[in-house]
Parts: sequence; structure tokens; C-alpha cells
Amino acid sequence: MGERILDVKNLKINFHTYAGDVKAIRDVSFHLDKGETLAIVGESGSGKSVTTKSLMGLLANNAEVVGGSIMYRGEDLLKKTEKEMQEIRGKDIAMIFQDPMTSLDPTMKIGRQIAEPLMIHKNVDKKKAWSQALEILKLVGIANAEERINDYPHQFSGGQRQRIVIAIALVCYPEILIADEPTTALDVTIQAQILNLMKELQQKIETSIIFITHDLGVVAGMADRVAVMYAGQIIEYGTVDEIFYNPKHPYTWGLLNSMPTLSSTKLEAIPGTPPDLLDPPKGDPFAARNPYAMKIDAEKRPPFFKVSDTHYAATWLLHKDAPKITPPEEILRRQKIWQEMQAAAK
Repeated sequence: MGERILDVKNLKINFHTYAGDVKAIRDVSFHLDKGETLAIVGESGSGKSVTTKSLMGLLANNAEVVGGSIMYRGEDLLKKTEKEMQEIRGKDIAMIFQDPMTSLDPTMKIGRQIAEPLMIHKNVDKKKAWSQALEILKLVGIANAEERINDYPHQFSGGQRQRIVIAIALVCYPEILIADEPTTALDVTIQAQILNLMKELQQKIETSIIFITHDLGVVAGMADRVAVMYAGQIIEYGTVDEIFYNPKHPYTWGLLNSMPTLSSTKLEAIPGTPPDLLDPPKGDPFAARNPYAMKIDAEKRPPFFKVSDTHYAATWLLHKDAPKITPPEEILRRQKIWQEMQAAAK
């Protein structure tokens, strides 16, 4: 186990609305070690972005943290003042947002946008900040950086703008980088380039990454560990191999079943819709969409059952008294690969 730098425990976040309180994050716990990449995956609305924005102190005005803690280097970020969080944001914990066009100031040269965090957080003078901005612009692969540092965001392509957003996030060498669906708006080729760039930069500056995505395919070559979120809860977590080849929660099965593979002829959609978090179900939140649901799923929320020292899943199917069921064909295929991997490792 590596050096623990972030520990989120029992986080609960509500949004106050005219219709009542939306219980968006419900008892979420996870940790992050130095130098590792943790992927948080799930459908839109599962709570991924809200969870990570809480780490940055960037929640909406109608949001309220009603429980839990976010321990960073032994200090609870939830107890920090806005001024204290401004010191941490960008310097210790930085974020790459989904859309580079809304992340960049269209009226400001990109050199100044990259240099500003250095002047604010590192007390670097303008000349030195500009020089360092140029270096990181080269590092993220912008050609002719000496000339382009004076250009405005609209003069760059989508992939280049995302590289600039990454440069801004990394210029202070943060300890934690949060990447919120950073490749969603990009085509597949540029997407691969951005992911490779993030991995290369991670090795160079030893930053830890929390990678938010709804696309499990992106996670395979990027993450060390994966947390699967559903209806404001983490319902399964483990190493990337455990989640891909030995998943235990029916929701994770559904996500994997909806991925295109060389062996699949059609994609399987998960039927139904997520529950209303104004009035969350008292049992397993996935019960209404789960073809393997039992009576207890509607009545009692499942605890985490241990699969291995690194793999846990919140499903009653793992209870010793649960009936034995046959997973979908695609999951059986993956589990067979897992068994072969385990046998080869012995």
C-alpha cells in the first residue's frame, strides 16, 4: 500500500430544491494513495462530479454537506474557510473540467492563463511565471509554443485547448489532479493522445489522479483502482483487473455489458432509470433495475461484502445464503479470463 494522501469517509451531500432535499451523495467513502490513479465510474447523475467538486470546495450554493469528512494530509477540507481553500485549489489539488471552452477565458492570452496560478500560489514574478508557462506548454505537446503562448483560446483546436487546460491544472505541480470527463468532447484519436499525455505527466511530476468518467473503456489503460457509483453511493470498488474481469455487482455487469467488444454482436442497455433521490429507496438503490433482485433488496441496503483484500461489492448476491445465479454471458467470459490470470500468477 502506498502513502495515503486523501481519505474520504461517510460523505453525505444534499441539494436544497423547491421540491425538497435531493440526497445526491449518500455515505461515500474512498481513499487515494500517492502516485496512483483512482477512476470513479457510473451513469450521468450518479454523483461522480458532485463528489469531486466537494474536494475542491466548489459545490453549488444550494448544496449542503450534511455528514462525513475529507481528510487531506491529516486536515479536514470540509472545515476549511473559503480563503484557506483558495490556497489549496490549483496549488495542492487541481481540476481539469469537461469542456475546455468554458474552462478558458476567451479574452485572455493562454500564456497569462497558465502563468497566473504560479504568480498567485508560488509568488513567482511575471517574467519567471511566463518562462515556466512556456515550459509546461511544451511539456503538454503544443507545437511552436514560443509563438502560440500569445494566442487566444479560439485560435486552438479542441484537443489543443484541452492540453492547455491540463497545462493550467499542472503548472503548480499539484499533489492531486481531478480529471472530470476530460476527453468527453474529443474524437477517439485525440482522446487517446490526451490520456497518454496525462499518464506521462503523472510519472514526471508524481501526481495522484482521480479520473471521473461514465466510459469504462477509458478506464482500462488509465486506472489502478476503480470505484463504481450508483445513485449517490459507491456500490463496488477494486483494482482495475478485479472490476473488469471479476465484477460482482449486477450494476457493474450492466456497465460492462454495454461496452463494445470484439466478441459482442450487440450492446445491452441497462433497463429502467435511476431512483429519485428526493426519496431514495431504503434498500438496494439498483433493485428496481436488477434482474437478479431478491426480496431483501427492496427492504434493506446491502453492506459491502469482501471479495478480496482490495475488492468489495455492496450486493446481497454475495451473502452466504443467497441463491447461486448465472451472470450474463459476457461476464462469464471475463471471469474465465480472470481465472486464467489467477492461475498464471501462481
